[in-house]
Amino acid sequence: MLVPLACLATFTKIGTLRASSRLPETEAAAMDLKSGYPFWTVKNGLPGSFPPLLEDISCDVAVIGAGISGALIAQSLADAGLDVAVLDKRDVGWGSTSASTALLQYEIDTELVALAASVGEPAAVAAYRACEGAIAVLHELAAQVGHSGFARTKSLYLASSQRHVQRLRGECALRRRHGFAVTAVERAQLRSRFGLDAPVALLTEVAAQVDPYRLTYSILRNLRNRGVRVFDRTTVLGWQAAPRGLRLSLERDTAVRCRHLVVAAGYETQQYLRRKVAVNHSSYALATEPVEGGLGPLRRLLLWESARPYLYLRSTPDHRIIVGGEDDTVDLPARRDTAVPRKAGVLMRKLAKLLPGKELEASYAWAGTFAETRDGLPFFGPHEQHGPRVHFAMAYGGNGIVFSVIGAAILRAQILRKAHPLKRLFSFERL
Repeated sequence: MLVPLACLATFTKIGTLRASSRLPETEAAAMDLKSGYPFWTVKNGLPGSFPPLLEDISCDVAVIGAGISGALIAQSLADAGLDVAVLDKRDVGWGSTSASTALLQYEIDTELVALAASVGEPAAVAAYRACEGAIAVLHELAAQVGHSGFARTKSLYLASSQRHVQRLRGECALRRRHGFAVTAVERAQLRSRFGLDAPVALLTEVAAQVDPYRLTYSILRNLRNRGVRVFDRTTVLGWQAAPRGLRLSLERDTAVRCRHLVVAAGYETQQYLRRKVAVNHSSYALATEPVEGGLGPLRRLLLWESARPYLYLRSTPDHRIIVGGEDDTVDLPARRDTAVPRKAGVLMRKLAKLLPGKELEASYAWAGTFAETRDGLPFFGPHEQHGPRVHFAMAYGGNGIVFSVIGAAILRAQILRKAHPLKRLFSFERL
């Protein structure tokens, strides 16, 4: 079925939530974040349902946000034996998770060479290695909960122009020096093996892809079966300090008492802080109709390029191609809505140029807010504005799902008062 390219999802901001005050009702209510449907929501429909919270409860940790980040964090905390409650003002997975293209890589948007120059080589390598390990964790978790569309792949990082060749060769050398499985693929090999034309590319052995919407539902259904309480269509209006913890005020005059709070509300999370820690952009994506004859060598390959902003693509089990990119600095829903057909047209032209000879037809197109930090790294943990019991999960950048796996372990260590090697690097302290 061909869905008009004006079909999209847009992601907007919410008002700032202060630690001891209530939000005005217009700000606290769930905002309409979509003017269409991303591919995953159309493909999966509504995989399950969770109730709203209608009574007061208590728990060890309350997690605001039932997207993929909140689900991964709840999983990690529950595995540690903590009593967890998950709350979301929308349906589960209905925020930016439903629009994620879900390329799982150990590479982040900031190349290892550049990151090493920013935070030091040992810290940069530790971040990359943690991302590599997170893919294995996701594989194990996907197998445990089932029905996630998880598949191991390889990742191919193309030099967008001859000017980037030396940069990629230097990147390859540094990664190989630290034991990462990466190979430089020259132009002739790119043509013969993949049917692609670029001066050089880096082929990474460790990568994966997933259906993020299905995975979120699978994790939360599994947790519910284990006794974790999950509530959607439940709006948190504010929170304040209480004896030995916090008291969350909810709509319907209910409350949650908890020892710790994790705010995992995606790109809305930044609005809870007075000082912005990331810059918002808009990003665009589309899914094609199934490609006749299949995708050949692209079947289990993530593809992205060295230009910024970059084009990226992946496949789906039914032989569609999901392609994304064309980021811009516009963060206004109405303007983004208008831009989707034009941006989708650009993405299709770039895809046709990259894959000559393939018969491609666009099916679904969408857009959403995308946030980037200055160094490409996420933020996990308390912020001085809210005190030590309020933890933030801000898995910003192009590798958000992988970051969330690492962040879940960092937050668990923080709450249990244990050490974690990346605690400081991924915290607000580095600001």
